[in-house]
Amino acid sequence: MTKAGPASVEFRNVSMRYGAVTAVDNVSFTVEAGKLVTLLGPSGCGKTTTLRMIAGLEIASEGQILIGGQDVTRLSAADRDVSMVFQSYALFPHMSVLENAAYGPTVKGLGKERAREMALEKLALVGLKGFENRYPSELSGGQQQRVAVARALVLEPQVLLFDEPLSNLDAKLRRRVREEIRELQQNLNLTVAYVTHDQEEALAVSDKIIVMSNAKIAQQGAPRALYEEPANAFVADFIGDANLIDVTVEAVADGRADVAIGPARVSLPARGLAPGPAKVAIRPESLLLLEAGGSASLPGTVRKCAYLGNHLDIMIETPVGELFVIQYGHRAMLEPGTAVNLGFAGSGVTLIPPA
Repeated sequence: MTKAGPASVEFRNVSMRYGAVTAVDNVSFTVEAGKLVTLLGPSGCGKTTTLRMIAGLEIASEGQILIGGQDVTRLSAADRDVSMVFQSYALFPHMSVLENAAYGPTVKGLGKERAREMALEKLALVGLKGFENRYPSELSGGQQQRVAVARALVLEPQVLLFDEPLSNLDAKLRRRVREEIRELQQNLNLTVAYVTHDQEEALAVSDKIIVMSNAKIAQQGAPRALYEEPANAFVADFIGDANLIDVTVEAVADGRADVAIGPARVSLPARGLAPGPAKVAIRPESLLLLEAGGSASLPGTVRKCAYLGNHLDIMIETPVGELFVIQYGHRAMLEPGTAVNLGFAGSGVTLIPPA
């Protein structure tokens, strides 16, 4: 039997209701075949429910779900060519690594020998050659995670789903395992939907990020687009650190806006906003410490300065409130009370709607 290869996933106006509670509200998106798409958002935003609907563990209340162009909305999990790696890994403690990985093909009745072959191939792929006879309790968290991935991959599903796969690992291991997952996904050309609440993880592994808030999609796009051009205050604040400041758009011409940030005047892409109140999202690394004031600078006073190895974290009191500034490189510490002037970098300073 030849496998069909990776398949796209499409949600068309999908909602999920539990009684009076709407967990997912009229959501539409596409995961292209062979891409890794992250569902990102705070707890309770609907991302895990969305993942479970792709898996067929929850059946949508409304809308259509397509996998590889085929309508699977009403199909059970067993009838979808999808595998899921759970947060807890869900390994069988009484089975060896090999038996865990061979579980799927064994249950599907492919014969012991064939199941064993398929499992060995996938275990080698995730770097666990030589670990076949160990038990889950004899493995580190990162190795258990890999067994779970091998087990999910063994039947070569059209779509692979990850639910917070790194939350049980320590920070250093997290970085390594997320790189492994990304490498595996790219090398094997897998379609992956990946749920996380960790924005750094999402930025690191994704082709596309779908940010969810209150059961809806707040914004979707490439990691860089979401970071540099957030659609609203929620996205700006959720992906990376952002200083959110109330500003006034004084005039708009040729797609550019003259903006008053306190006493400073800057020209920014208007992003469809008209003159009047707005907000600006400024990344901490996009605030620059200037020598002297100009029309595009904001006066301020240092409140706190912390040394973090490769950068300084500085809190600065300004006419538009307290701003968080990151300065990279080996700069001298700034004493509290020092007067400074802040300028604005060419990127990372973004107009967003006032609401």
